[in-house]
Amino acid sequence: PELDLRLASLFYDPAIHDFPLRLNRVADFARNAAMWIAWAFALPSIVALIMKFIRPDRPLLVRGRTVAFLLLTMFLSAGVLTNFTFKSFWGRPRPVAVTEFNGPLPFVAWWDPRGRCPKNCSFISGEGATSFWTLAPAALAPPNWRPLAYTAAVVFGVVTSGLRMAFGGHFFTDVSIAGLVTFLVIWLLHGIIYR
Repeated sequence: PELDLRLASLFYDPAIHDFPLRLNRVADFARNAAMWIAWAFALPSIVALIMKFIRPDRPLLVRGRTVAFLLLTMFLSAGVLTNFTFKSFWGRPRPVAVTEFNGPLPFVAWWDPRGRCPKNCSFISGEGATSFWTLAPAALAPPNWRPLAYTAAVVFGVVTSGLRMAFGGHFFTDVSIAGLVTFLVIWLLHGIIYR
């Protein structure tokens, strides 16, 4: 747990009692742009599914397994497991809310769900899960491009998650476990759907 506090303190400025990057407009734009990028990978599958409902007599615009894989992994990793499960029932406060960083709530280790955060809590990171979800479209890249696609997805997830930490929105364990959970969901569903 001390590692979480140590890493969060790298982004905290005791002189202003805040995480200065969260006040930066360019950083805020980058945070939003990261989510747009992730959802842009899911958009063709969403459009294909909507079009199929509108015109069931027409073939899908995207292969059915691709639609199922991308949308199910996004729904499960960034939706069900992150926002509807952990964040709703795991009361871990965000770094900006803990007393070590001038907040009102006591720090809680990642493994303890008994924090006093009432809703939309820190564990696990929804934006971390969404950014690491780009591993799903990377898994569908042509085999010779796949190592580059995986590398780009991991770098994208790390940078986006690092930005969330710099804003004081999440601890290291929030984003790293979000990445791990997302990877496991993708790995399992890829095995079920494609193997």
